[in-house]
Amino acid sequence: MAEIESTLHSGWLMRHKAVMPKWLSLYYDSPIELVSGEGRHVFDRDGRRYLDFFGGILTTMTGYNVKEVVSAISKQAEKMIHSSTLYLISPMIELAEEIATLSGIEDPKVFFTTSGTEANDAALLLATAYRGTNQIIAVRNSYHGRSFSALSVTANTHYRANSYSPFQVSYVLGGSRLRGPLANLGDQEYIERGVTDLEDVLQTQTNGHVAALIAEPIQGVGGFAVPPDGYFGQIQRVLKSSGALYISDEVQTGWGRTGENFWGYKAQGVTPDIVTFAKGIGNGLALAGVVARAEIMDAFSAASISTFGGSPLAAAGGLANLRYLLANKLQENALKTGSVLFATLNSASSEAPAVADVRGKGLMIGVEICEPGTVTPDPTTTSRVMELAKEKGLLVGKGGLAGNVLRIAPPLSLTEDEARYGAEVLAEVLIDVSREGN
Repeated sequence: MAEIESTLHSGWLMRHKAVMPKWLSLYYDSPIELVSGEGRHVFDRDGRRYLDFFGGILTTMTGYNVKEVVSAISKQAEKMIHSSTLYLISPMIELAEEIATLSGIEDPKVFFTTSGTEANDAALLLATAYRGTNQIIAVRNSYHGRSFSALSVTANTHYRANSYSPFQVSYVLGGSRLRGPLANLGDQEYIERGVTDLEDVLQTQTNGHVAALIAEPIQGVGGFAVPPDGYFGQIQRVLKSSGALYISDEVQTGWGRTGENFWGYKAQGVTPDIVTFAKGIGNGLALAGVVARAEIMDAFSAASISTFGGSPLAAAGGLANLRYLLANKLQENALKTGSVLFATLNSASSEAPAVADVRGKGLMIGVEICEPGTVTPDPTTTSRVMELAKEKGLLVGKGGLAGNVLRIAPPLSLTEDEARYGAEVLAEVLIDVSREGN
């Protein structure tokens, strides 16, 4: 039977390679197919059970097979799956009302899309239309999506397929605090250097008429790089003098994932003009969007619709998912269970010299792997850790400019026992891999 399953697996992998683009990445030397899930666990085609510490790239927010969410999707599917925004969609309106209230933006309006990439596209379109300029400021080491316009404000060479852009883009300081211009700086010095850099960028790389700055409160694909609290508040203070808008990309940091706040921007002392969201709100459904002040949202004068954004099915599922999150206080749970993960991983780092840094907030934790005693990225060891963790029934992600950061982002419903178990498995693997290198 095992031989038959192995043959079937090889067949699917060969078929994938034959019809999918070569740049469509797969994890692991022997990629797995996940076929079902329950709570925080997933099962592969062979029936193997894993504790999921990556949640479909921070997307399975409340967990797998949450009955309230599944029921809402099922009931809506029995009535109608699709209609388009040319007609009233009551679940979309209800969801927009709740998100608008939670957004923290004054006089908000909401536009739904199907992905974080599309949400950031829409935000950039709104900002440039409102301001009448295509000048954008982004942050080094950032990632905002895979479309033409989103990649043009992405400062990560691993994802930049070309240098073409619909915008004139300038980049301010951000990213790693282990290496580069921000290495080993204290919080205040980091902030001061960033502000000085922005002032110089505005004077030397723009004509002073900038549409917006777009920033992730914590960089996701960039390896969960965390700026000092208040950094973007000082950045916004400088931007305001020129009238530029502030776009907070909350695709990964939203919905309470950081534990301490519902939105990542709250730790930064800013009030965004535009917020983009995605991933967790749909819990796997294609659901994303933009919240903006009404004067910005309504300033786009061209006719427009969305065929799939805020569809009846996605909106009904998203609404149930959001209400489940709030009713079960999953933001508070993220803070509590995240502290369990941090404690174990920080303790293990003293016995694992390959661990250069443990950082993040709540259930958004990065473990950076470097050559022992240095800050030289070690993506080979990172991949080795992922393979061994998988063998022990734990799935984690990776990111960072060099692909050397383990990304830990389980569903926000993670229990303390699951957090403790998963952290102990990962700690054991990190220590074992470090011993292999000695």
